[in-house]
Amino acid sequence: MDPVIRIMLVDDHEIFRIGLKQIISTLGYARVVGEAENGLDFLRLIETTETDIVLMDIQMPVMDGIEATKRARVLKPGIKILALSTFKEEHYIQQMIALGAKGFLLKNIRRDALDRALQAVFNGRTYYSEELWDYFTRSMAREEDNKVQISLTKREQEILQLLSKGLNNKEIADKLFVSERTIVGHKTNLLAKTNCKNTVALLSFAIRNGWVQMNG
Repeated sequence: MDPVIRIMLVDDHEIFRIGLKQIISTLGYARVVGEAENGLDFLRLIETTETDIVLMDIQMPVMDGIEATKRARVLKPGIKILALSTFKEEHYIQQMIALGAKGFLLKNIRRDALDRALQAVFNGRTYYSEELWDYFTRSMAREEDNKVQISLTKREQEILQLLSKGLNNKEIADKLFVSERTIVGHKTNLLAKTNCKNTVALLSFAIRNGWVQMNG
């Protein structure tokens, strides 16, 4: 039987791709079906290559991973992208989450963690490298009013759960059978209630308070 999970690697470092491909081959249930060294080559490749999960580098020549993710999500809305980078800067995480990436992995990821990440994302969940929990903790610590009792509506709880799975506004709206404008309104209310400035801070707040589980 052919491996279940089809993986595409997008990274400008050939040696890194070779090493990652070797690790994936040991998992037994996955295989690499395509490789690209920049975002533009990746966009051409997905037109003809059926793919379940994309491991996407952030910084690449010609077209970076953020722009490639943005365009890929338009071309193939159901595509599952895991951001892959050596960087932990907040703006990278914010942009990839906003674009609907299903997780964020650091390039020092271990084989067992990659195994968990691929299976989680393939089964509709999200996954973030353990090192990023420090980031989420720091982000949460920057929020001043995190001790206030907050009451969420049932719809707000639903939206938080879907945000934690990597869905964007349109996907959430489609899933809940409401307009995208309605989702934006609920998110605005959530940001105001939690005193958060953006989606990343909101997810951090939700994790800290046990409302969602990022790798669950």
